[in-house]
Amino acid sequence: MQSRIDKLCEKMHDNEAVFISSYPNIFYYSGFTSEDAYLLISHSGKYIITDSRYTIQAREQAKGFEVIDIANGFEKIFSRIDEKYIGFEESYMSVGENKRIRAKLKDGQDFVEMQNLINKPREIKDECEIKKIAEAEKIGDMAFEYVLGRIKEGVTEREIAFDLEFFMKKQGATALSFDTISASGIRSAMPHGIATDKKIENGDFLTLDFGCVFEGYCSDMTRTVVVGKANDKQKEIYNTVLKAQTTAIDAIKAGMKCSEVDGVARKIITDAGYGENFGHSLGHSVGIEIHENPSFSPKNNAVVQNGNVITVEPGIYIDGFGGVRIEDLIVVQNGKAVNLTSSPKELIEI
Repeated sequence: MQSRIDKLCEKMHDNEAVFISSYPNIFYYSGFTSEDAYLLISHSGKYIITDSRYTIQAREQAKGFEVIDIANGFEKIFSRIDEKYIGFEESYMSVGENKRIRAKLKDGQDFVEMQNLINKPREIKDECEIKKIAEAEKIGDMAFEYVLGRIKEGVTEREIAFDLEFFMKKQGATALSFDTISASGIRSAMPHGIATDKKIENGDFLTLDFGCVFEGYCSDMTRTVVVGKANDKQKEIYNTVLKAQTTAIDAIKAGMKCSEVDGVARKIITDAGYGENFGHSLGHSVGIEIHENPSFSPKNNAVVQNGNVITVEPGIYIDGFGGVRIEDLIVVQNGKAVNLTSSPKELIEI
């Protein structure tokens, strides 16, 4: 954790400190696993502010931080540092909370937006983070292999989602990365079709998008299968998405613009006549949160870097017919993409 704090302090001016209120950044910089806390990091000290329920936990987890009981008041906390500008995360703090904490600053101090500075180091994952994400993705792979034996005509979307979730928990997942997507038939045209009591029918596409949390880090993957035999239209759509996905992964290189990676997959889908049916970005970074930066999107000119962990998930969605999405999670190492997802991608007919 200290190396992360050192890198953060290197980006801060001498008269700047940061006040962190979001759980993802509290966990990233301190290792503390409760949301009921704040961090104050200055050039001269590191403080974790929480209430009496968590002070013992904070001492055990947030090594190197001075633990301060919030009952002592923010005034005493801010009076300990000499920095003039205190940075906060604007997207994670309500107007009311901002106003309340701003009122506790000592004379001459100011509360300023510094979310990008605080978040930026998380874009490059270290070896420890990559191992945890890889383990979470491995759990997802095992869950997909397991659930293939549970999918059959007459089973509901919700039952399949439950099977996935229960299996991942049994394998050591502490939580889900997001609400499991289980969408069949014409509902598979909904990119985020949350599971319902709809029964799976013969001839349905079934799209499963799921992930879990392992030691604080998320996984994410999507597979689409056909229940029964696929028709020609289903095969055409599936193979187009598969080609777009594998070609984009092969094209990823450190130094590319994220928009260029998106363009590789988007061109294949557009040339096949389905450009209007691929409405979302190609992928997003994954880490402590399920959606992080950078992302593979048409408008993102950020540069791909070693240590980025990003999904590659093109899709085609046709209202009234159904949809296909195939998603892998990759890490950029030695200048190219290394796939963390091992589940088969060839069309599976069940």
